Parts: sequence; structure tokens; C-alpha cells
Amino acid sequence: MARAPKSLHPVLVEVTARVTERSRASRTAYLSRLSTAAAERGLPAARVDLACSNLAHAVASCSGSDRAAMAGETATSIGIVTSYNDMLSAHAPFEHYPQHIKATAREAGAVARVAGGVPAMCDGITQGRTGMELSLFSRDVIAMSTAIALSHDVFDAALLLGVCDKIVPGLVAGALSFGHLPAALVPAGPMASGRSNADKAETRKAYAAGEVGRDELLASEVASYHSPGTCTFYGTANSNQLLMDVMGLHLPGAAFVHPDDPLREALTAAAVLRVAEIARSEKPYGTGEIVDEKAVVNGIVALLATGGSTNHTMHLVSMAAAAGVQVTWEDFDDLSAAVPLLARMYPNGPSDVNHFHAAGGTPFLVGTLLDAGLLHADVLTLAGPGLHRYRQRPVLDRSGAVAFLDAPAYSGDLDVLRPAGEPFAVDGGLRMLTGTLGRAVIKVSAVADEHRVVEAPARVFEDPVGFLTAFSRRELDRDVVVVIRGQGPSANGMPELHALTPSLGVLQKRGHAVALVTDGRMSGASGAIPAAIHVTPESVHAGPLSRVRDGDVVRVDSRAGRLDVLVAPEELAARAPALRQTVEEYGTGRELFHAMRAAVGRADEGAHVFATLAPTADHGHYALAHTEESP
Repeated sequence: MARAPKSLHPVLVEVTARVTERSRASRTAYLSRLSTAAAERGLPAARVDLACSNLAHAVASCSGSDRAAMAGETATSIGIVTSYNDMLSAHAPFEHYPQHIKATAREAGAVARVAGGVPAMCDGITQGRTGMELSLFSRDVIAMSTAIALSHDVFDAALLLGVCDKIVPGLVAGALSFGHLPAALVPAGPMASGRSNADKAETRKAYAAGEVGRDELLASEVASYHSPGTCTFYGTANSNQLLMDVMGLHLPGAAFVHPDDPLREALTAAAVLRVAEIARSEKPYGTGEIVDEKAVVNGIVALLATGGSTNHTMHLVSMAAAAGVQVTWEDFDDLSAAVPLLARMYPNGPSDVNHFHAAGGTPFLVGTLLDAGLLHADVLTLAGPGLHRYRQRPVLDRSGAVAFLDAPAYSGDLDVLRPAGEPFAVDGGLRMLTGTLGRAVIKVSAVADEHRVVEAPARVFEDPVGFLTAFSRRELDRDVVVVIRGQGPSANGMPELHALTPSLGVLQKRGHAVALVTDGRMSGASGAIPAAIHVTPESVHAGPLSRVRDGDVVRVDSRAGRLDVLVAPEELAARAPALRQTVEEYGTGRELFHAMRAAVGRADEGAHVFATLAPTADHGHYALAHTEESP
């Protein structure tokens, strides 16, 4: 039941108002396109205006009752877009989903078919290897693959099967190109808890310090990543899942149900029935109507309240842009100052997403944020109008179907999940930094107070290998700001640099003041080391980072929101930028992505390649011929 509306927090109101105003033209244009697409359809089923030859191709693979239904004019046609592969734990459970979905659809008088597949790569496998240079761009490939899957124009609704880092943002962006269609994101759930993430991290540090060997490290990793399902730490994959709950693109409470729980299959069946129900209703609505300014702001709030992945300072920006909604890092920064930290999941604490789910999970989180006036309740969701539906938890009824019950008004574990009135911290722990080195983001929810400000001489590297070599030689046993440049989206696809974390942690553990500054990514698992990441303008564009030299004093001040090199402005400007040589990248398929490196936009605009996703009014895309820009 919906509760009496709570007065909204003034910062939530202010940020939403400026996002709405900033997005007025782009959102209006987007909704106009949706209206046109829906009007062109104009019939109970999308395929009935196909020429007979076209329809014959669309029906040819069907058999039995599906063939008759697809040839008719009333059955709802559901397209499945899947990220299934059986080499990745998070996506392996999707193997049998299509069969279950098809059976459920058939019982409901609908027809479901696999419309297409999208790639799903794992940053955990490619970490520190050249394949990581394809990782960020895979998001945009997934969006395009989703569009291709749905382009046959024979579908009335869609089910999007995906979980991990770039997969969900890509699926959402692709679905928003068909935003007139009802669609549901369908998750697979996390693996059971294995070796604790904190213990795993300590073994990694011990290995980096030379205290344990490879056999012990491998045993630790295998005990942590041990079965089908999403990795249990709160990185980008699980941030995706939480956001899909809170933004109303899952059914309520669907994110963290285990793959083998009978409730998991029942939730998938319920998603099939729900999209069919919306498609058949008198007033059908699509994903593009769900993902509006308020839903996007709700997503940012949920991310901040749980200490979620820094990757979403790009992914959320990009998904929003696909719906004509323009958000900026300033929006994240202002909301972070007002949104309390309510969850402690690794790397922000010792617990994992299974503990979060057991403590009350997203239903409790939504409820306490609504009660605090920190979420917009008046939004449209997959479950229907109103976010109050998402303070309910799914359970199995006696028939084996899903029922939704009000979640308890209390947390089951205050060490993991707290009410808004008793937070772990009064803010969300994500900051925007500005200064003489440009713009960056930093996540401080896991950074100890004494490390929130680091001022030390820089040691500059052009790639992670140089840093690891210097670390192994003990050249960095001192207070140091490690600068790794040439890692932005235009330079090499913006790989994650999370493999540096154990070595940086060793330096900090030895008592040194340590920080990282990079135009690359640090991963959704950014932890105890202060890391100014996503620096823009990136160094390959002759940004200020390209002028930093060994020994320059750099100040990373997350309290004041500053990122500065303490060099006289005239001296810094007079230095020639140390630019990475313009060479074609080959190997591991990188040569296929040259056009994407040339076309990609700035990190603070989502780092996407789609020209139709307009940049904000304040920050234009770089021209393809890279030119020097000031921050």
C-alpha cells in the first residue's frame, strides 16, 4: 500500500529541477520519437502490417502453437535478448532461461523467442591484460547488438537477460532506442558467499608484498569465485542490479535472489507475464517512459546510499542520455552531500551482497529512503505506477507463484544495512574533484579519514606495467602520488586499473601517504586508497595531466574537492605535453576498435560513441582531431 507522501529533501528537489530543465529539449525530442514509433505501430501486434514474405521469414522457425499464434494478429510477441555464455559465472545461469520463458509465455497466450545475443566479457579475467582495452567499448557494442536484435520490428515487448559491468548499461541503452516497447531486465542472482572478500584482499596484498606464493593466491581466489552467479562483492555488477531494482526496471526485490532459489525462476516467469500484460493493456508503456528524470535521480541516490561503483559516474550518465536525460558529475556531487551512507558491503565493509539481501536488501533500502524524502515516489515502474511497490519483497505463494509482501520496517543486520536516521556516514562518499589537473571523481566511502587528503611528490607512469616494475624494485617506498596517464577512453579504451590496488595497499600499509591519479578507471571495487579517477581532459588530448613531471607535488583533497599540481600556472602552461604516440593498437582485437577510440566522448559525458546521445550544454565532445583543451 502506498503511504502518505513525505516532503522531499530540498537537494533532491533542486537537483531534479535542474536535470529536468537541462534535459528539456533532448527529453522532449526523445519522447516525440517514442510517440512516433508507437503511432507507426498502431496495431495490437507489431507484425501484422508486415508484408506476407516478411512475416513468413519471422514465422519460419516457429512450430506448434507458436506458429499459429505468430501468424495471427493477437498473440503478444516477446523478444529475448540474452547475454548467456557458459565461461562466466554471472551469465552461465541464463542457459535455460529461454526455455522457461517460452513455456511461461505460451501458457499466457504469448510467444517468446530469442531475438539475439550480446557479448558479455569479464573484467576480472581481462584485468591487467590487453583485452581490458575492449571492456568499456563493449557496453556500446552491447547497446548496438540489442538494437539489432529488436530491429526486426516483430516484437511487442522485450526481456533483457544480463547482469554484469557493461552488460546492463548496454542493454538499457539499446532498449531505450526501442523505448516504446515494454521491457524487463531479468537478473540471475549472486553466487553463494565463499571466502570473505576481506580475506581475499589480504591474500592479494600478501602476494604483492612477496609474502605468499602463487599457489596460495590461486587457492584464495578460487575459494572466493566458486560457483555460478555474480561475484559477491559490491562492484559494478551488483551496483547494476541494485539500480535496476530502484529505477523500476526489475520486478521489486529481484536483484539478489540466488540462482538456485526457486523464487529466482518464479520471478523470471512473473517478468514474462508482466511485460505481456503491459503490452496488452489499454495504455501500454515502454522503458523510455520509465527512465525519466526522476528515475535517473533515484538511481544516483541509491548508488550513493550504498557506496556503489564509480563506473556509474559514466554508465548512469550514458543510460540517462539514451533517454534524453542529461546528468552531470555536479549532480552526483551535490546529491552525495545530502544522501547518507546506509550500507556496508565490500569494499566499503566486510560483508557482501548476500548479507545485504538477508538484512532487508533493496526493499528495505527503498523504504527508508522514501520515508526520508530522498527518493521520488511518483515514478512509473515495471510493476506499475509508484515506487512504493519496491518497498515490498517477493515470496513464493502456495501455488509457487510470486507474491509481494511489505518488507520489515527494520534492518536484519545493522552492521550491513541501516535506516536513513542511523547511517554509517552522513554523506554518500562520492566526490567530484576540480583543480589545475582538470575534473575527476573519487570514492571515499572506504577511505579512512586520515587518508582523505594526500599531498606528495608525483611519480609519473605511462602504463600500469611501469608502476608495477617500480613497485617491485621498491622505488616507491615513500609518500607518493602515483600518476598513470594515457589510460582514457580515447587513448586506449579506458581500462580498469584495479590490479594496482594490492600494491598501492602495500605502500599504504607500510605507513606511506599514497594516492592514485589517472585518466583511467579504477573499477567498481575502488577501496581504501584515495584514487582520483576518470580525469578529464584526458592526457591524450593534451590535458594538464600530460604536463605533470616526476617530483611535482600533487594534492588530492577529497574534503575540499580539489585536484591540483602545485606548480606555478605559467610554468605548467609552458611545458610541452607528454603525449602518447599515435599508433594503431593491434592484438586481442584492439585493431577493430580504432573507430571507437576516435569517436568516443569525454568521461564526464558517459564516454560513449553515439552521436545521438547529445552532450550536456556545459561540456562538448572532443573533436575527432584531438585538440588541447583547458579543464
